Amino acid sequence: DGKRVVSGSKDTLVQIRDSKTCSVVRTLTGHSDTVWCVGFSPDGRRIVSGSSDKLVKIWSAKTGAELLTLRGHSREVTSVAFSSDGTCVVTGSYDKTVKIWDAKEGTKFCTLRGHLHPVASVAFSPDSKRVVSGSFDTLVKIWNAATGAEMRTLRCHADFVRSVAFSPNGKLIVSGSDDKLVMIWNTETGARVGSLTGHSGWVFSVAFSPDGKRVV
Repeated sequence: DGKRVVSGSKDTLVQIRDSKTCSVVRTLTGHSDTVWCVGFSPDGRRIVSGSSDKLVKIWSAKTGAELLTLRGHSREVTSVAFSSDGTCVVTGSYDKTVKIWDAKEGTKFCTLRGHLHPVASVAFSPDSKRVVSGSFDTLVKIWNAATGAEMRTLRCHADFVRSVAFSPNGKLIVSGSDDKLVMIWNTETGARVGSLTGHSGWVFSVAFSPDGKRVV
């Protein structure tokens, strides 16, 4: 609903703030190291966080209670995201794997292996049927979320891929890299449909606008 903002910090805390007043509504404690990534569930009732302590935690956004701790990564957790229906969580880690979890039970559905270096960014497609991952191995991979099978590998970046995202209709993927480029890809064919220049340094974060017509 846009009324709250969640943040993760090197101080190990997850904080929920009022988006209008910027005041801290709730502080979530439980991680023992840097919190690299956070996200709300689609209904706004839960929060997921990933940390250098190798743990993924799911919290109640209303009470701040820790609902689940997901254990399985062997290194820092760098990226987390809920599926569109809120039933699953996808995580990426420095251990080079992507994992998909049951967000209600905390059990692991599958581990996606294929990247040769740390995974920096993960996301579900809008229909939750696919997962995209970007890695320090310069590759973007698309996976079947139900089976864990690798569907496609997108190659063009010349350096670490820091961020990936699906378009709202699921037909495109955007990626940002240390090669200073932003690339747009067709998810069905794997073809690169655009290479956006203009940055003079690493690209850390990318996203589509809600209508899918713009990239930031």
